Amino acid sequence: MEGLKSRVRWLMILMVMIRMLHVDCRQPVLHKVGGGRFTWAPNINFTEWSSHENFYVGDWLYFGFDKYTYNVLEVNKTSYDNCIDKDFIYNVTRGGRDVYNLTEANTYFFLSSRGYCFEGMKVAVQVREVPPEPLLLNHGFRSYVYIHAILLATLATACACILPF
Repeated sequence: MEGLKSRVRWLMILMVMIRMLHVDCRQPVLHKVGGGRFTWAPNINFTEWSSHENFYVGDWLYFGFDKYTYNVLEVNKTSYDNCIDKDFIYNVTRGGRDVYNLTEANTYFFLSSRGYCFEGMKVAVQVREVPPEPLLLNHGFRSYVYIHAILLATLATACACILPF
């Protein structure tokens, strides 16, 4: 009976070790809205910019702007479509170099008030869940060999502990 408990314990350790190899390793990304340091400004095509970005849960948006002229408001879709700056969800504006954390898979809508929304200062950001990272495809051949060596060594150790001689 004690031998069975030991084998089960080793099998559970093996399963945990294999699971650890498949942990998501993606780091959050800081997206500079508009593409530059101070590009929250009129006459920039934010729709074009956002269409070339991939936004995932945990990422951050950076808004760089003149805080005495512009602001950043999170709004709903109706307010976004019609450039309505009343009853906003959240005022992102703090100091002109402001960040916003994308905490859930959703579409976020931002605009600048005082009529600047009508000059194109609005952006919609489609945020997705972080996709599972296929370890063997994203890290190259060396990683492929390394991971397989670890798996084989772990499997051999587990078999030696579990299987009777």
